[in-house]
Amino acid sequence: MFSNFFKGILIGAGAILPGISSGVLCVIFGLYENLLNSVLGFFKNIKKNIKFLFPIGTGIILGALIFSKVLNYMLYAYPLQTKSAFVGLILSTVPSLLKDINKKKKFKLRYMLYLVAALIMGLATVFLEKKLPVANSTGFNYFYLIFCGFMMSIGIVVPGVSSTIILMLLGVYSAYLTSVSSLYFPILVPILIGLALGSFVFMKLTKYCLDNFYAETFYTIIGFTLGSILVIWPEFPPNLSGVFSFLCMLIGPVVEIIKTKN
Repeated sequence: MFSNFFKGILIGAGAILPGISSGVLCVIFGLYENLLNSVLGFFKNIKKNIKFLFPIGTGIILGALIFSKVLNYMLYAYPLQTKSAFVGLILSTVPSLLKDINKKKKFKLRYMLYLVAALIMGLATVFLEKKLPVANSTGFNYFYLIFCGFMMSIGIVVPGVSSTIILMLLGVYSAYLTSVSSLYFPILVPILIGLALGSFVFMKLTKYCLDNFYAETFYTIIGFTLGSILVIWPEFPPNLSGVFSFLCMLIGPVVEIIKTKN
């Protein structure tokens, strides 16, 4: 229970890092599949699911409230080092994730096609996010906003898929940010309704894919996760700061090696 609480804190704190979604962090910490099962099957075993979800949810809230300021400061004061540490953390967990997948499903070369295709799509969304203009309008139809929230849920449920790029493509990103900061409910309420509906639908769809195409689904998720890394990939300057940033990137692999040996 304490382990999941601690992971929840890291998920809540790390989710504020630009380009890294909570879904990616859930995959990294090995919680993604269990979270899907617990949320979708909540009423099948309420006591067991509360026992699993409560420490994670509490940790996420605490992480977002307590450590968001620390991470924001780190991103402002030491952006290269902070981003490098997160990139190293993500990359270091990929081999163990692949190992766990291959334990359940024997590796087949065709699985790499799913990873590569998702990686290319992830890279494309990173490119689009940098190139797309941010539309600014508040005259949206109520049902269109529900649709936008529904589509936004893809970025919440599917690790590595950017909610930002989806909202930009739909032209509501600026209005959404303004509404969040000012608590403008005429826009927030329909988006949240669509988000709730979409999260349920896409969690169901993801669960179906995991149940019937386990390896293909996880290789796709890993591809999207790797593609999302480019959003925060640091540029190492040829000086002492660049060397220190590179060393920070090695923290993740070192921790993973220690964990494996123990």
